[in-house]
Amino acid sequence: MSLVKRQGKFRVVLVDLSTHKLIGLVAERKQEAIKEKMLEWGEKVLNQSEEVSMDMTGNYKSLVKKLCPNADVTVDRFHVTKMIHEELNQARIEQKKAASSLKAKEKAKLLDSLKGSKYTLLKAENNLSDKDKVKLKQVKDASLRVGAMHTLKEDFHSLFEKSNNLGGGILELTDWLKKAQPYYQKSVEKIKRWLGEIVGYFESRTTNGIVEGINTKLKLLKRCGFGFRNLKNFEIRALLFWHFPKKLAQ
Repeated sequence: MSLVKRQGKFRVVLVDLSTHKLIGLVAERKQEAIKEKMLEWGEKVLNQSEEVSMDMTGNYKSLVKKLCPNADVTVDRFHVTKMIHEELNQARIEQKKAASSLKAKEKAKLLDSLKGSKYTLLKAENNLSDKDKVKLKQVKDASLRVGAMHTLKEDFHSLFEKSNNLGGGILELTDWLKKAQPYYQKSVEKIKRWLGEIVGYFESRTTNGIVEGINTKLKLLKRCGFGFRNLKNFEIRALLFWHFPKKLAQ
């Protein structure tokens, strides 16, 4: 999120996964800044940390392992899913560009099927309307590649929803990676690099999805304060909001 309107500076939001409460904000995504904030909590707290959920942006894994030696690192499954979605949508865009080299009839069929298909491809298939399902069939008939990638995307969602133990989850994900390699090359390579942290989800079922809700409240807090130009003041106000809400309401 950005602190000052129209300034695209991102802040790191730190949340206690057990209480779902904000515990800190960091001015930038650099490791040194995050390290400085975490060290404020003290060695005892850091050593008692059992699990840290994160995305795959930056190399924060090594930082967490150094500061929280007893904590398991789990990659947020929704961040992995977002990566899959982005690669699927990129394939959709590339197919539209490639249509220019086709004959008129084939070109028209492909472009017509792909037009307005982003939402249909990315939304969970079991939540599609009848109209969306017709659109999905048109896309799959016109583009075998995009169709195959959509099926793999649905399989990916399913294995995270249904796998309820570490061993089974690892086997299913490994099988998915083999099938997905020709289609999701970027995602597959990144998943392999973070495999140990991703499969941790099958055991703990931990995500940092709560952060999205907290980000929404932080934006509301920023609007109520007519913008903040000092991060420390904003952080103090935010921490009070989460930890002493009744007192603030009085």
